[in-house]
Amino acid sequence: MGILSGNPSDEPLHYGEVFGIWANLATNNGLIAAYQTFFNHTGDDDLKKIIEEAVQCMEDESKQLEKILKVNAVGLPPAPPARPVARLEDIPVGARFNDPEICAALSMDVAAGLVACSQAMGMSIREDIGMMYGQFHTSKAQLGAKLLKLSKSKGWLVPPPLHVNFPEKH
Repeated sequence: MGILSGNPSDEPLHYGEVFGIWANLATNNGLIAAYQTFFNHTGDDDLKKIIEEAVQCMEDESKQLEKILKVNAVGLPPAPPARPVARLEDIPVGARFNDPEICAALSMDVAAGLVACSQAMGMSIREDIGMMYGQFHTSKAQLGAKLLKLSKSKGWLVPPPLHVNFPEKH
């Protein structure tokens, strides 16, 4: 039996897996704090629910990522402190993020997260790590679909130029 057979969680991580997990955790730490700030800036209740869901998803991911790093004796990345709750009315109008900006930022983060999860799945040789990232990918895809639907329903979506002129068929 080889070193890479048997229970996947007993197999060593390769450097790419370690870096991917560490970078994912560091990114989640920063985004959780950013989204807590976004939550303070949004006035839209539907967007607030999605922000809360995004934070919860990242916190759940982070628990799994931290456990893997700790078991493999890898130091954890730094995390900023949780952001305090603030009243929207206390934030000056010119200093506020507006709801369409927040929704677009979350959508960009989800798109980048999908790519990162795909990359992590593709380079993983431990099945448990690949499957974990598959689950993260599915959660992000669902979140992205909710953000797209919200953007469309609120009129926040700024589409690229639409292709409506089709060449004539001969």
